[in-house]
Amino acid sequence: MTTNSTHIDSYIDYQLRFDKPAAAWEEALPIGNGRLGGMVFGHPHQERIALNEDSVWYGGPRDRNNPDAHANLEQIRTLLSQGRPREAQDLAAMALSGVPESQRHYMPLGDLTMSFRYGEGELTDYSRELNLSDGIAKISYRVGNTTYEREIFCSYPDQAMIMNLTSNGSGAISLKARLTRGETNRYYDEIVQVNSSTIVMRGNCGGAGGSDFRTVIQIVIEGGSLSLIGENIVIEQADKVMFIVSAATTFRYPDPEAEAIRIAGEASNRTYRELKERHSTDFQALMGRVALKLSDPSDADRLPTDIRLSRVKEGAEDLELIAIYYQFGRYLLVSSSRPGSLPATLQGIWNEHMLPPWDSKYTININTQMNYWPAESGNLAECHEPLFELLERMREPGRRTAQLMYGCGGFVAHHNTDIWADTAPQDIYLPATYWPMGAAWLCLHLWEHYEFGKDRLFLEQAYSVMREAALFFTSYLTETNDGLVVTTPSVSPENTYLLPNGESGTVCIGPSMDSQILHELFTACIEAAHVLETDESFAGILNELRSRLPQPTVGKHGQLQEWLEDFEEAEPGHRHISHLFALHPGKRFTIRGTPDWTTASRVTLERRLASGSGHTGWSRAWIINLWARLEEGEKAYDNVLALLTHSTLPNLLDNHPPFQIDGNFGGSAGIAEMLLQSHTGVIHLLPALPQSWKEGEVTGLRARGGFEVNIRWREGSLEEAAISCNLTGICTVRVGRSIKIMDSDKEVSFIKESDGLVKWDAIAGRRYVISGC
Repeated sequence: MTTNSTHIDSYIDYQLRFDKPAAAWEEALPIGNGRLGGMVFGHPHQERIALNEDSVWYGGPRDRNNPDAHANLEQIRTLLSQGRPREAQDLAAMALSGVPESQRHYMPLGDLTMSFRYGEGELTDYSRELNLSDGIAKISYRVGNTTYEREIFCSYPDQAMIMNLTSNGSGAISLKARLTRGETNRYYDEIVQVNSSTIVMRGNCGGAGGSDFRTVIQIVIEGGSLSLIGENIVIEQADKVMFIVSAATTFRYPDPEAEAIRIAGEASNRTYRELKERHSTDFQALMGRVALKLSDPSDADRLPTDIRLSRVKEGAEDLELIAIYYQFGRYLLVSSSRPGSLPATLQGIWNEHMLPPWDSKYTININTQMNYWPAESGNLAECHEPLFELLERMREPGRRTAQLMYGCGGFVAHHNTDIWADTAPQDIYLPATYWPMGAAWLCLHLWEHYEFGKDRLFLEQAYSVMREAALFFTSYLTETNDGLVVTTPSVSPENTYLLPNGESGTVCIGPSMDSQILHELFTACIEAAHVLETDESFAGILNELRSRLPQPTVGKHGQLQEWLEDFEEAEPGHRHISHLFALHPGKRFTIRGTPDWTTASRVTLERRLASGSGHTGWSRAWIINLWARLEEGEKAYDNVLALLTHSTLPNLLDNHPPFQIDGNFGGSAGIAEMLLQSHTGVIHLLPALPQSWKEGEVTGLRARGGFEVNIRWREGSLEEAAISCNLTGICTVRVGRSIKIMDSDKEVSFIKESDGLVKWDAIAGRRYVISGC
């Protein structure tokens, strides 16, 4: 097959490009190495780099479990069973809420501000760019006859932010710089000079047990002079300047100042060229795994990104902007979630507010999970690891929550967690707080990681986590009068139902999403126990419970029921579509396997959209994935366009509003889902290809079972595909046309089944090319 990432990259320019500085934080360029992040404004005169470090959170760990929960649990269940949700909710608000009600919140590290001085001359030829392939932001402009350039990146190999300033004039760089924190610059203790070229900001994140943080800047100059005056860095008439920014907290290091100084010092021993090469090699190794082309280059490709986005909003077609948007989602994951870092928050790693929206933490009733939807298919499996590490840390506090609040074994989490892996309920928000499914859903990411890579050693470690999450529900589930087992109390995030008497409720018995998640979790545990040849008795318990979970039910409107009873919804256009979990990201609902349920899912989606759903970025992204699973390419594409036109900021970040990064990740995952699906055990090529994507190619997508797939299509039909196998076994592909399969120069014999399926014996390490006859 001729398609490969190098070939595609030769004519696709994965860049964000602007012809003016950022006027606001939401227009700046994000850079990051998982642990350290920055937003680059790119102003020629007054530059601002907004800084973040992933462990800068307010406060320390706490035990927030409500001591009165267990004593009132049965009364809440009784009230719900008697159809008295208002009384049940009043009691839940007192007995099941965390004490105190709120978890910890994420905070900014500070700002690096720079004031530049120039000679005479007009400022012209300004450009600001972010290269998604190598993770380098670049600002260039002219003042008179002098050209200035800045390159800025966050290096994973060197764990530092590097900014290099150059010009084509001798001694042309003069500036003053300083570190600040918060709008009023009051959220630190002191800034001191470590030596003649290094300063450190010292502070504490605040709150009982809050971490100490340290931010270090070390400067390397060629020519001119450098002086430190008070808290200021003053550079006069330099030829070149390199800023090295490092940071650390006591969350990871007993002496964060020593660690930050060490990082900066080691980076300063390398030349800028060495630092850039080390960063680029690392970054490109991840980003270069997948490439996407949807159209040939055009004049629009050189327009500023915000102008291109505005043209799309006015109805213009720009397919390559969609390819860039897809890669931008992968870029953001590489930049905000790397091995050794914390997971991506509601804002990835980028947050400018001391008290951010929704605390910028981990909302685990969809948002954190959505952050990781593109990880496996997008060939960034190692970026999934920080989520697994957080889940592992949640086990101990989750055991305490399970025992103290519910009298159950195993471990449990609700709809939020934070840096300390807090598992007690968050907020007093009836539509979300009293939902015990957070850990169960997160554990499905462990199983998904295994399904893509088939790493038995990983599964051996992951199974104990999955098992413990399932164990909680062997005690928490209660039996109904007709023998079903249900969660109670719970909610259907984050919707409200209406009783026949007009009373509204949120806390309920057995919402559909809960049963769907448990069906997936129990199935994953049963299959994992079989693979590992262990735990047969526990698998039997889960199998029996799974058979007694409520089955998905079609309601009076032909929709999938959201609750155990066919209640009307208070918000028919609600942003959450929780009861379609089994369609996506779950995999129980399939076009060919469960046609009644997928038909009801389609009705549900249509009713939601007709009533205004998709009005938030992440909700619209979820809808793309749902339509893709329904193999509705045109509707999936309509929602890709809606995501761009209604919920995307000028720098392509997702807009809830306000900025919230999950829509970027969900949107990227949805685009991949339109091109390749594997959740049924079959590699389905081009399952939801819209008509306007007439020809294109994608390389490097991953499929479950240990496969990597390249696809090229023309006139809306498959032209050629290549499937690389990491494991020996049966490979099953849905192609929908007559084909031949080649292994090098040898034709492979295959079995052709109904509905466009072909299968053959694949050998690990081999690459099979599928083409039309």
